[in-house]
Amino acid sequence: MATNVPVYKLYGEHKEWLTPDMVHCESIADRSKLHDWQIKLHQHHGLIQLLYLRGGSARVGLDGQYFDMLPGRIVVVPQMCVHGFKFDPDAVGHVVTLAHPLVNKLTQDIGDTRVVPSVARIYEVGEGDDAARMTMAFASLDAEYRGGGTHRNSLMEAMLIAIFVWLSRHEPYASGDAAIEQDRGRQYFQHFCQLIEDDYARQFPVEHYARRVGITPAYLNVLCRQYVDQSPLELIHQRVVLAAKRNLVYTSMTISVVSYTLGFSDPAYFTRFFKREVGLSPKEFRRQAATLLE
Repeated sequence: MATNVPVYKLYGEHKEWLTPDMVHCESIADRSKLHDWQIKLHQHHGLIQLLYLRGGSARVGLDGQYFDMLPGRIVVVPQMCVHGFKFDPDAVGHVVTLAHPLVNKLTQDIGDTRVVPSVARIYEVGEGDDAARMTMAFASLDAEYRGGGTHRNSLMEAMLIAIFVWLSRHEPYASGDAAIEQDRGRQYFQHFCQLIEDDYARQFPVEHYARRVGITPAYLNVLCRQYVDQSPLELIHQRVVLAAKRNLVYTSMTISVVSYTLGFSDPAYFTRFFKREVGLSPKEFRRQAATLLE
C-alpha cells in the first residue's frame, strides 16, 4: 500500500461526526463537484461505501485496478480499499457510507454475513424491474436520511437490507479479489477490526487480539500504524467510545449503566476514560448532543 494514500475517518473529511450516526447519504454531485468531479485515491477505516451511478459515466480505481462505468452500476467499497473516482459532470447517483457496527447489524438481521462483500465489487443493475427496485431503494434511503419522519432509522435499514439482498443474488461483473489476495497484511488487519467489533465491550488486551489473529502484538502494531497510523489500543478505545456515545445520545441509560454495559467495573474510571478520549465528560457530551439534535 502506498504510504501517501490518505485514510479518512468520515467521507473524506478530517473532522468527526457531530453525533454518532452509522449511515451517511449524499448525491454524487454533493462532494465531487467541489473537487472538479474527481475524488482522489483514498481509504476509509471502519466504513463501507456503496455508490450507485444512475446516470452519466465515471471511471473508478479499486486497489490498483481501473474500470469504466456506465449508468446502472453499483460499486461496493469495503474498508481499507484504496479507491477513487473520476466523474463526468453529468453523473447522477447516490453515495452511501455505512459504519461497520451498522453493517454487522444488517447482516445479523438478514442472517447471512456473506451478503456484504469483503472485497471491492462492481455490479450491473441493468434495466427493467431491477433498475426500478434499486433506484427506489437508494432514493428512499436518501430521502429518509435527509428527513425526520417517524421510524426513520427502521425504514433506512429496510432499504439497506433490500440493497444488500439484491447484491447477494447477483454476480459482480468486476471484483477486487485478486488485489486483496496479494495483501496478507490487510487480511490480518481486517480480522483484527472484526474481532474488535465482536468483543470491544469485554476489555480484552491487545495481546488477546493478536493471538486470535495469529500474529505477534508487535506485528499487529506495525499493521495498524501502516494502515491507519494508530495503535491497536487506540482502535479498541475508538470502538468503545463510539458505543458510549450512542448510548449517551440515543438511550436513557444512566452513566453508571453505560459504563457497566461497556465492561467498566467503576463508573468513575469510565468517566475519566471518556473525558480523556472525547474531551468532555459523559454528562457534558450528553448535554451537548441533546442541543445539537434539537
